Amino acid sequence: MTAKPLVNGARHSTRSHRRMNSSLRGVSCLRLSVLTDETTSPERQTAANEGAASALNIDLADRQAVDLGVSASKTTPFERPELGAWLRKPDEYDALVFWRFDRAIRSMDDMHELAKWARENRKMIIFAEGPGGRLVLDFRNPLDPMAQLMVTLFAFAAQMEAHSIRERVTGAQAAMRMMPLRWRGSRAPYGYMPAPLEGGGWTLVQDKKAVKVIERIILALMRGETVNAIAYALNEDEVPSPADHWAKYKGREVEEVTRWNSTTITRILRSEILIGWKLSGGNPVRDNEGAPVMATRDPILTRTEFDAVGTLLDKRSITSSVRTDTNALLFGVVFCSYCQGRMYLNRQEGKPGQRPTYRCGASARGEVCQHPMNIRADWCDEYVTKEFLRILGSLEITYTRTVPGYDPQPEIDATLAEYEEHQAQQGRQKSKAAATAWQKRADALDARLVELEAREKVEARSEEVRTGRTYDEKWIKAETAGRRKMLVDAGARLDILPGTPGGWRTLDERRVRFEVLDPFHDGAADMIAAAAAEAHLDNV
Repeated sequence: MTAKPLVNGARHSTRSHRRMNSSLRGVSCLRLSVLTDETTSPERQTAANEGAASALNIDLADRQAVDLGVSASKTTPFERPELGAWLRKPDEYDALVFWRFDRAIRSMDDMHELAKWARENRKMIIFAEGPGGRLVLDFRNPLDPMAQLMVTLFAFAAQMEAHSIRERVTGAQAAMRMMPLRWRGSRAPYGYMPAPLEGGGWTLVQDKKAVKVIERIILALMRGETVNAIAYALNEDEVPSPADHWAKYKGREVEEVTRWNSTTITRILRSEILIGWKLSGGNPVRDNEGAPVMATRDPILTRTEFDAVGTLLDKRSITSSVRTDTNALLFGVVFCSYCQGRMYLNRQEGKPGQRPTYRCGASARGEVCQHPMNIRADWCDEYVTKEFLRILGSLEITYTRTVPGYDPQPEIDATLAEYEEHQAQQGRQKSKAAATAWQKRADALDARLVELEAREKVEARSEEVRTGRTYDEKWIKAETAGRRKMLVDAGARLDILPGTPGGWRTLDERRVRFEVLDPFHDGAADMIAAAAAEAHLDNV
């Protein structure tokens, strides 16, 4: 049997073949985006890596870099927990062995950095399987250009594959949003659960347990209770929050309980999903005639009930507009986990050596918090910046443009009032000229009313406009006020939990909880769908 060349299409010197006869030390590298009970890919990757290593006289021993539940599109090889650790100690091995090219990278930039590392450290990178069979890239000879050429070609193919997956997923999601009653998947809005739709796909039906909680909240509002008081009562009664409720519905264990807060309750009650409308970016999805597209046949509230609830909330609302007169990045974003109230920047002026902190603002509101939180501001700013850009940095910025509708009724009312006032002057004219002028005015107002009554009401509609810019790009160029607005518009929220021993030296991430709320649920759903598609490729 004729031996396969080490690099497809490339000739290797006799010296290269002689080097392969001596045993080399290798690391078996495994990666998987999503790990489930049904996943067989780790075993398949291990077997393929061991087969390739044996054929090339590479000793793997117990050297492994196993990164399960890690996306190649979102992390570079150097950022992955186990592979990154091995890359930082190159003296302990001679070769990295991967199952396929996409187990290592999904972008040309990442492959460039990995190849640069391999050249500098004189390492081999081996892919056990691929379109042309086994691929061996030997960077121990820095003068050999063939390895770099193969790296570039394969990295380009991997990047195009990842881009194609995202395009297909995004297009399918956009089309599905316009389909009446069709739910695209992902996490269902609180109050609903997915159910099979006749003809295929999924729709939403009422979740009876969650609907009872919504009814309880509305009744409490009608009794005059505040939203904060309602949240406190729900937490006291250990009613699962929307996030925990969904986790239990999916059969997942709730490791850390999420508490109800005023923001969550208000967001639920303000959402038109309660009347069955589909939403995109927090705005109604409308058909070509401007009518809302329905997500369910069984809405929780009628339009009249929804408006009544909105009126109750308006009576208890406190303005939460974004301030521009403060340098605090997280104003309106950071909250005390105990009282669920906002935290404010304490500049520590007049205290040499003391850094600014975010502290609970209960006392400033005339309230009492039994365990007010206090934490260094720079730690929180850095953490939120990192997490926000990790979650949404690569997502394209879109905004909703409202196309105004037209309702003739306000003008009808105003014109009629003017006509009635004019009619009150009838008969008071003493001259024919005045009487003629009066009648001319009356006829004109009457004609205008006829014209207005013939006009049809046109509902306002919203259009999603793509900007072609990512959040990463906008964040870099924005100042503090602009970045704060990006966080608030995205529904970003940082909850500060009690401190831990020794936590004064650096940020203990166990005492912070960060999330991006509903305004971006469609973008997040698309990213989740893309990850699922990538996971499918992983398991093929």
